Amino acid sequence: MILVLWSSPNDGGLTAACAHAAEKGIDGAGGECKLYKLDGAIIGSCHACGNGWGTCRDGHVCQVQDGFQALHEEVKKAESLVAVTPVYWGDMSESAKNFFDRLRRCEALLGQKGELHGKPFLAVAAAGGSGNGTLSCLTQMERLAMHIGLRMFDGIPVKRFTRQYQLNTVECAAAALVSEIKK
Repeated sequence: MILVLWSSPNDGGLTAACAHAAEKGIDGAGGECKLYKLDGAIIGSCHACGNGWGTCRDGHVCQVQDGFQALHEEVKKAESLVAVTPVYWGDMSESAKNFFDRLRRCEALLGQKGELHGKPFLAVAAAGGSGNGTLSCLTQMERLAMHIGLRMFDGIPVKRFTRQYQLNTVECAAAALVSEIKK
């Protein structure tokens, strides 16, 4: 199963179109896709508990009880991850950052022993408005992947100006991800 995590308050916008293009590519290639929308999920920000680490450092679980725990388990079960985020100020959306900041704290110190180690990761940064910031957002997403042991499969910048052809790119990349997993 490939888990497509996407975040945007706009269900009819560019980010949603990118998430559905990934879903179409996965389904079309015979893969199993599960979409999960981070906006509206009850996943708060990291509290940097205790001395700054809480239970995430040694126990690799977050002690803040909300929707993070169930999604963390889904991520560990997935064969691959696709993250699709709108670009806000050259970075991921707040709901994506909340989830991925907490995931990084729970997974970063596991190294090769972590359940995410080596799983392919497809990152999509969707910029409406000015269209700026996709590359800096993808850089942050690549750093995240590196910290938690995911293998960066690809990073795709999508701007409102490039929507027409980049949705096809996202679909093709997601289909290629299925082929990668089946190897």
